[in-house]
Amino acid sequence: MDPLQPDQPHPADPGDSTTAQAGQAAQPAQAGPDPGAGVILAPRPWVPLGVVVLGLACLLLLPLWGGAVWLALAVGLFGLVLLLQSQLLRLQFTADALLVWSRQSLLRRFPYEAWLGWRLFWGPLPVLFYFREQRSIHLLPVLFDATTLRQQLHQHLSALP
Repeated sequence: MDPLQPDQPHPADPGDSTTAQAGQAAQPAQAGPDPGAGVILAPRPWVPLGVVVLGLACLLLLPLWGGAVWLALAVGLFGLVLLLQSQLLRLQFTADALLVWSRQSLLRRFPYEAWLGWRLFWGPLPVLFYFREQRSIHLLPVLFDATTLRQQLHQHLSALP
């Protein structure tokens, strides 16, 4: 049955109970991360706040270099953007993929079967999360609880190098 046939009921037709049930089943996927579907990492503002402090520290270069104000402004703004992202984005580890959520909408899905490797940089104080898929490489600031991130990576991707 082709859904584009004119004799078929419209998906929004309230008289079709199977469509209404399917719509209800699909709705929670758009409602945001579901804690029952997997672990959602808690946000941690330490890396973004560190970048903001680094931007302020750039002002100490002012007696030596006049461009220090612009450098401090650029680094500080980058830190503020990271701080905003740490509050808007959520990572969720499900049984088969890493999901990236922005508020209530799913941005990206990274199936574990496509991963080739991962690494957290700066061991005791992780600030960068690197992972490689078959077709792309990703390098992300650690805006989430690094301990839970490491635990979930070991749990779901322990077979990777």
